[in-house]
Amino acid sequence: MENAVLITIGDEILSGNTVDTNSNFIATELKNIGIKVSQIFTISDEIETIKHTIKSAFEIGDLIITTGGLGPTRDDKTKKAIAEFFNDEIALDEATFNHLKVYMEKRGRLEILERNREQAFVPTRSTVFQNHFGTAPCMMMEQNGKLLFSLPGVPYEVKPLIKDQIVPYLKDKFSLNYISTRIVSVVGIPESILADTIEDWELALPENLTLSYLPVGTRVKLRLTATGKDAVILQQELEEEIQKLLPLIKDNVIATSEDKIEKILAEILTERKLTVSTAESCTGGELAKMITSVSGSSKYYLGGIVAYATEKKIEILKVRKETVDEFTVVSEQVASEMAKGCQQLFGTDISLSTTGVAGPGKGEDGKDVGTVFYTIRIGEKEMTSKLYMPHLERLDFMNFVSQKIIQDLVGILINN
Repeated sequence: MENAVLITIGDEILSGNTVDTNSNFIATELKNIGIKVSQIFTISDEIETIKHTIKSAFEIGDLIITTGGLGPTRDDKTKKAIAEFFNDEIALDEATFNHLKVYMEKRGRLEILERNREQAFVPTRSTVFQNHFGTAPCMMMEQNGKLLFSLPGVPYEVKPLIKDQIVPYLKDKFSLNYISTRIVSVVGIPESILADTIEDWELALPENLTLSYLPVGTRVKLRLTATGKDAVILQQELEEEIQKLLPLIKDNVIATSEDKIEKILAEILTERKLTVSTAESCTGGELAKMITSVSGSSKYYLGGIVAYATEKKIEILKVRKETVDEFTVVSEQVASEMAKGCQQLFGTDISLSTTGVAGPGKGEDGKDVGTVFYTIRIGEKEMTSKLYMPHLERLDFMNFVSQKIIQDLVGILINN
């Protein structure tokens, strides 16, 4: 079993009202046990559409996983479509009904048991994986050695079903390859030039290794993926290839293991016993959110201020009113004073500040949308930079700026 196809079912996904996070999670979990996702379908909750897509999926992959379209309401048609596709009938499964009863009883919801009775009806030839965090079970069907798993669509139900039941089942049933991955993070070199620089190395990679270029802001992640039967040997192969790569681009590499820039920063700050704080305006706390998303960040992140209003920059961060009056609130000078005030307020080795216009309207001082100044202050030294990204929407702007600041900080610390 090498290839999988994911099918996301639901009009709410197609309309854009709901973001499909399940596919990303499932693909990652399957990758870890050596199963590659070849294609992802997103389809409406219509019986004929579901049946047609399942047929196409079986032509592509050995494993099909559907999410969504399972529930007690009349608009959930996945179960019926699966039964029709496999020429099966739907009937009450006593074990599933008993599980559902216990589930309801534990939550003090027995009064709605009959209303959810429909959830215990499954195709008669299906193998049921009970859902411990919801009412819709997971159903597995088999055809010519290929498997279809049908899951509910709620992410907090999907994750334990995949991790605790489906992945262990697949590992026990099939002899699967290991897939190992390493990430090399590269900055300060455009993707096209990077590709030219490492072309000979890339062309000489062993057949079981593949390379992907993943741009994230102004950083390029080189993802090396190795496939084989021995996990230890795969790790050795990856390390050997990375050691061949480094001399070609060593001045531009900021990490060779961690994927996310905030985790790269975490390693450096923890190793050097440095502390950091943030003073944000246009990023609205996104910078603090990224830093604190890493487990153990309390060791180095002491706190932050979202001083959105100008008067709060003056009152809390001690930005001088004269500075604002002379240079405006979105300026290099205000970013600098915000960082200094933040560093003094929290007593940290490092402070980071942002002031800018996230949009969609212009700033109060008339600055164009997409303008931002940010300061990185380390001890008594500081670096203030300007970015102008009018093409980014508000939330993308906040994320990009935060990514760039952490990336710049990592670069400074590595080179000093």
